[in-house]
Amino acid sequence: MKILNLIENVEGTEGCKAAHGLSFYIETERHKLLLDLGPSADTITNAEILGVKLDSIDTVVLSHGHYDHSGGILPFTKINDHAAIYMQKAAVGNYYADEGPNAEERYRYIGIDPKIPELPQVKMISGNYVIDDELSLYTIPKRSHPVPFANRSILVKQGDAFVHDNFEHEQYLVVSEGGKNVLLSGCAHNGMLSILDEYERLYGADPDIAISGFHLMKKTEYKEEQVREIRETAEALKKRKTRFITCHCTGLPAFEIMKEIMGDQLEYVRSGEPIL
Repeated sequence: MKILNLIENVEGTEGCKAAHGLSFYIETERHKLLLDLGPSADTITNAEILGVKLDSIDTVVLSHGHYDHSGGILPFTKINDHAAIYMQKAAVGNYYADEGPNAEERYRYIGIDPKIPELPQVKMISGNYVIDDELSLYTIPKRSHPVPFANRSILVKQGDAFVHDNFEHEQYLVVSEGGKNVLLSGCAHNGMLSILDEYERLYGADPDIAISGFHLMKKTEYKEEQVREIRETAEALKKRKTRFITCHCTGLPAFEIMKEIMGDQLEYVRSGEPIL
């Protein structure tokens, strides 16, 4: 199995652009696939620099319905018009970020381009879905833990009202090969603890590797109770028999707090860097 980051927030491999977003290239014995495509065509540029042949991709998984994970999809389809694109039906929603009462634009649209669901290669699914014996997708019908603090400003517009997103559009990719199971998530908006609890319920054990942003990033300093939540999350993850790779929306300050607790069990992957 080969896993390579194509884009994320922090500069990594020389020549690769960094941007607020996420994309991974995964290669197995039977598949060449992408989890997400970052915020723009910069993902395509990075893939070319890294030697990833996008016309050979057979599968794309959209982890959830936000622009920073889907912005590269339309540019990708100009290169590759045959790869199946799997997304939850709920990913086509009016998703917004609440930037606060003092912001010039309080409610900022963060959903996907409406042209994406119209693509003929898109496969809309609801809930769990098995692609084959290497690839499966799952969702969370009910969280086992509260939504982490940094997700509470993400909203969905229903009519004229903004309500808290329940993240039913978020799905998780499990890649199985050679007795190894790798869990990939985009932002873990439902919370990594809930995601792992559901994984254990479905698969009967911990994943060998879990790759995901943890969505703990803030534009302002952390409050004391938020630091405490980050530490408690790290303590809980440390009990798992899993190697964790994080990136993107975790933010480097939160990563450093978690790294102190988790040590070598937690790593950060930067733009263009390999994992496996």
